[in-house]
Amino acid sequence: MNSDNDLQIAGDILEVPHLLQPPREHPATVAEFVGLARAIAADRSQWEHLVEYDATTRWYHRLRTGPGYEVWLLSWVPGQGSGLHDHGRSSGVLTVLEGALTERTGRGTRALAAGAQRVFAPGYVHEVVNDALEPAVSLHVYYPGLTEMPMHTSAACAARPVTA
Repeated sequence: MNSDNDLQIAGDILEVPHLLQPPREHPATVAEFVGLARAIAADRSQWEHLVEYDATTRWYHRLRTGPGYEVWLLSWVPGQGSGLHDHGRSSGVLTVLEGALTERTGRGTRALAAGAQRVFAPGYVHEVVNDALEPAVSLHVYYPGLTEMPMHTSAACAARPVTA
């Protein structure tokens, strides 16, 4: 006859090293890249002192690199924009740290306030602009690291299917 009292487990059931995965030092999934961006955004001491504003061109600074990925910090004064582009073979996470940005795609326009995040796949065509009256700061994570940023015309964006 078996009862709960008859069940005995030998050893420590929490010690199952063959089942536990060691924590990853670097992100490897979309969710982990989003988490990395959120963690950096939440820790202003990592980026706030680095931000500069340039009235003639968008300012950018490579904040971090890891195996196959890059993290960039960008500032946008009112009126500055990226132009219509994609990121080649790179996927990305865009996080607005301060201010507000506008994202334009072939499907429409989206306002991105501080804290907003956008995840995009390779070949995603968009334009990011600071349409506000105040400067903005954003964080961009690219995997693999950004090696190209092909520019597009408005007509090319309208003709190309875009997933939002």
